[in-house]
Amino acid sequence: MSKPALANLFSDLPTSLAAELVNVLVETPAIRIERIVSTGHCSEPGFWYDQEESEWVIVLQGEAQLCFADGTPPKTLCTGDHLIIPAHQKHRIEWTSASEPTVWLAVFFPA
Repeated sequence: MSKPALANLFSDLPTSLAAELVNVLVETPAIRIERIVSTGHCSEPGFWYDQEESEWVIVLQGEAQLCFADGTPPKTLCTGDHLIIPAHQKHRIEWTSASEPTVWLAVFFPA
């Protein structure tokens, strides 16, 4: 059995990235937890996430806006804001803060 390892979600934050940085922190058959770092990133035009699993997401730092294909009003998330995105609710990242890294914590779980 491995020993507990201390880590910090805010360590080694890049200030500029060519693409979002995704670190899988925990993965089991039932759950996946990711730290995502965005530096002004957004979804490609016309692209929609359509995920098999549900997702709980929180913005730990920065800001972002999520849009939904079903007409749900866009959601602007600031530090501390969180929401659940049900499986197969098509969504996209409209924008993320360009003035500081946006740090997300995403928890994926069965629908």
